[in-house]
Amino acid sequence: MPKGGKKGGHKGRMRTYTSPEEIDAQMKEEKERKKNEEEEGAAVNDNQSEDKLTASGSEDSDDDGSQKRKGVEGLIEIENPNRVAQKTKKVTEIELEGPKQLSRREREEIEKQKAKERYMKMHLAGKTDQAKADLARLAIIRKQREEAARKKEEERKAKDAAAAAAAAAKGLHTLSLK
Repeated sequence: MPKGGKKGGHKGRMRTYTSPEEIDAQMKEEKERKKNEEEEGAAVNDNQSEDKLTASGSEDSDDDGSQKRKGVEGLIEIENPNRVAQKTKKVTEIELEGPKQLSRREREEIEKQKAKERYMKMHLAGKTDQAKADLARLAIIRKQREEAARKKEEERKAKDAAAAAAAAAKGLHTLSLK
């Protein structure tokens, strides 16, 4: 069953409209109310600015020490020994050149980079086990390549000699037939 109970409900009632005269009267009242509020606000602001000018000498020093407090803090004085008031530091107070404390991760990362650089220097100098193994492997490969080049040279010389002997034998054979 719908909320209204019976069919139709409030939707079938006759609508009433405000007349244009009533609307104009309401608009005038709102404008007057706004003007009065603005005048009162301007008068209050003028009084406050005059008070500030007269009391600017002695009361400003008291305002600097107190911070703007939120909520109930302004009403209740709290003495919490665990609460640490945040102090604002001036640029001149900050020490930039003092020794900076590094975190554990930063220290480990720097040590790791230095160790890697030391290892690379020793590796290039041939002092590490891996460098020695690499140099030994390269020496073996160099010897194998030299032996292979020497064998190729001997085979080529042997072929040339065999070709020369075959050419000489062929030349003799052709001479004898003539």
